[in-house]
Amino acid sequence: MGDRTTAGRDEFARYWNGAVEVPGPVTDRLGELAAGARTHLVIGVVEREYGTLYCSVLFFSDTGALLGKRRKLMPTGAERMIWGFGDGSTLDVHRTKLGRLGAVICWENMMPATRMAMYAQGIELYCAPTADSRESHHATMRHIAMEGRCFVLAANQCLRTRDFPADHPTPYGDDPEHLISRGGSSIIGPLGEVLAGPVLDQEVLLTADLDMGLIPRARYDFDPVGHYARPDIFRLHVDTTARRAVQTNDSPSPSPSADLPTTFTQSRATPDGTADMPILNQRYPGSLGHRP
Repeated sequence: MGDRTTAGRDEFARYWNGAVEVPGPVTDRLGELAAGARTHLVIGVVEREYGTLYCSVLFFSDTGALLGKRRKLMPTGAERMIWGFGDGSTLDVHRTKLGRLGAVICWENMMPATRMAMYAQGIELYCAPTADSRESHHATMRHIAMEGRCFVLAANQCLRTRDFPADHPTPYGDDPEHLISRGGSSIIGPLGEVLAGPVLDQEVLLTADLDMGLIPRARYDFDPVGHYARPDIFRLHVDTTARRAVQTNDSPSPSPSADLPTTFTQSRATPDGTADMPILNQRYPGSLGHRP
């Protein structure tokens, strides 16, 4: 694909044809499944918009409603040849009856500014889908749980050669049991305690009972965007504008999150040093432990 050969273009076309339009028939079906199971669903997809593909995460409520999507901001390594770049318009945390739900994708978890954007929206259920099965990734998940004082749900794929389509060539040989991605999913509590996992080399269903009352207790002595922050020294500006090549004044945004409440960046720092009202008090008045 890097040489843009005919075979490479055919490979990309096959990938493109298998991608998901948001919203579309696949998201309708996923919503039906979420409603049928009466569960909130957070799922990774390869999203297709016109001629570009994006690494995205979709959010569904337990009634099947599509709450929104997250596009990966920074494709990693050779992913930049395949996926487009997301922008700040999908950096949303969704208020659900379970808690404030959001996702940071793969190596985005090593982008401090992205994490801060999530923390500033009071994220409580921090979903982290990835394909990084190294021990260091598990350490990163524990760090984020402690840093954000939130629950981290890390979903890491376990993939073998047999999981590819039979007619799809791979560089991994013919052994159907050859392990390509080892997994390593885990659930971490807001003080960094491991509640489930990490599980390697096999597919599993991880579960844990999450006591949301632990979050305000954990934030008692550390809040990265509150009493432990130093806004007199450090401030982060987050641009949530949808960056499109063509925009018209009379065309609504196709983003499914367009009708959601405005985001926390309305209280962004001002260049003249004007004091801002506390971000979390504006966006989420009252106790962080309060369930909507």
